[in-house]
Amino acid sequence: MMDIHIDILSPEWSRSLEADAVFLPGTCGEFEVLRNHAPIISTLSHGRIRWRVAEKEESLDIKGGVVRLKDNRMQICIQL
Repeated sequence: MMDIHIDILSPEWSRSLEADAVFLPGTCGEFEVLRNHAPIISTLSHGRIRWRVAEKEESLDIKGGVVRLKDNRMQICIQL
């Protein structure tokens, strides 16, 4: 089992995945989320969401969005 469950949602597209780490383009700068991160709600700016699974990294370019994290469950609502 991976560390963080992630649901990525947009009006046109959605995906669920598990990851070891997530890197997000926050409006105040990029930040990283690891297992057991404190609960957070943050706005996202234009940039790239990246996630790491077993040392392999994947990414998705976004125009903006909002992220919520609690109890190692992350929901990311995005605009593509």
